[in-house]
Amino acid sequence: MLTLSNVEVYYLNVIMVLRGISLEVAEGKIVALLGANGAGKTTTLKAISGLLATEEGKVTAGSISFDGQRLENGNPEEASRLGIIQVLEGRRVFEHLTVEQNLKVGAYLTTAADQKRDLESVYQLFPKLKGLKSQTAGYISGGEQQMMVVGRALMAHPKLMLLDEPSLGLAPLLVKEISGTIKRLNEEEKISILLVEQNAKVALDLASYGYVMENGRIVLDGVADKLKSNQDVQEFYLGLSELGQKKSYREVKHYKRRKRWL
Repeated sequence: MLTLSNVEVYYLNVIMVLRGISLEVAEGKIVALLGANGAGKTTTLKAISGLLATEEGKVTAGSISFDGQRLENGNPEEASRLGIIQVLEGRRVFEHLTVEQNLKVGAYLTTAADQKRDLESVYQLFPKLKGLKSQTAGYISGGEQQMMVVGRALMAHPKLMLLDEPSLGLAPLLVKEISGTIKRLNEEEKISILLVEQNAKVALDLASYGYVMENGRIVLDGVADKLKSNQDVQEFYLGLSELGQKKSYREVKHYKRRKRWL
């Protein structure tokens, strides 16, 4: 479905962010992309969705293809028409619009009849939003906003959803709820998902396959269960030492030197 092959990205023709990454998302699968801040995860999503061009970024080498069509250096409109929808990090909402108006923004490619049906589908998925549909979006909670932006993405009928840090800033119970929703969308709606997360446990519990990024490169990949059992992933992304005890990142010395993939 989605294939990135040796993709390089520069910003302003000067700053190299992606250094020849390759990854795949098969149809109907959830794939996790893990890494620390600055690893290049969000840039990867923007290269796929076409948002890269809005930030003076450019794919300078490699290829991105989706269902046989080339995407590198395309625009967001083209990507969305193909069924690629990105949910941005930080719950980008139109704060002065109502919840329902925010949801309708995602339906600009659909007819009025489809829009009405799709709204009901979103409200079935997120019953809480139905009671909030007339509320100003800027005044609802972070968890409710996250439900709303996922619902807004669904209004566009995505084939592939790019989720950027959906658990960011949410309480554990809300993270569990959002995770359950992602799983339902994949299993029931057959939406393929590329999930970017710093919360490795959440991502690997959901995904069937995962990639680990460091400094703009893919340094490790494999089936999710294999990554969860990898000693370095456990220590540096799941916070577990070799003895199975939780370990603070501040206690980890010689971080880069000890990673087997560097």
